[in-house]
Amino acid sequence: MGQPTASDAPIRAIVGLGNPGPRYAATRHNIGFAVVEALAGRYSGSWQAKFKGRWAKITLPGGGGLVQEVWLLEPETFMNLSGDSVVPFLQFFRLRPEELLVVHDELDLPFATLRLKRGGGHGGHNGLRSIIERSGSREFARLRVGIGRPAHGEVSDYVLGGFGADERPWLPDLVDRGNSACEAAVRDGLLAAQNRIHATSGR
Repeated sequence: MGQPTASDAPIRAIVGLGNPGPRYAATRHNIGFAVVEALAGRYSGSWQAKFKGRWAKITLPGGGGLVQEVWLLEPETFMNLSGDSVVPFLQFFRLRPEELLVVHDELDLPFATLRLKRGGGHGGHNGLRSIIERSGSREFARLRVGIGRPAHGEVSDYVLGGFGADERPWLPDLVDRGNSACEAAVRDGLLAAQNRIHATSGR
């Protein structure tokens, strides 16, 4: 039998997008880092430096009592060069873009809303743009974590700023739900995970 098509390819790797360093650690643009770091912590992943970033391997419970090894990555290239980290990572572990789930902030969703999808454009997100350009593929899956749009001011200042006082109490729950979405995508497949997450997403 041949390889699975993009639509039914299993998720074997999860990349969280963000910018490196303490200056950006608590910003909206780094919510992808927050989700993947919590996932590594939940499953005792040990971070190692490589691929212009850091990676870890975790073991997730799968369907039917099985377990599945999943590779995690945080690019440390800054957002607009994320693909320079992601592509060597994929090549080293012999992964196809279709087997990748990218966790990123999403301006076009209300705060704390989660959406899973496969493929599509970059929507102006520089991390996605870089991955598409460097990999030559749009067929990776995405976990879009809603941060909402600013009521006024520059978008760049908004995404590189910290969460508001009314948002911060919701962050632990948001990160936890992001972890659950990643786990469901690995365990149940993307379509089943979409149906579950979209039915329950939001504050």
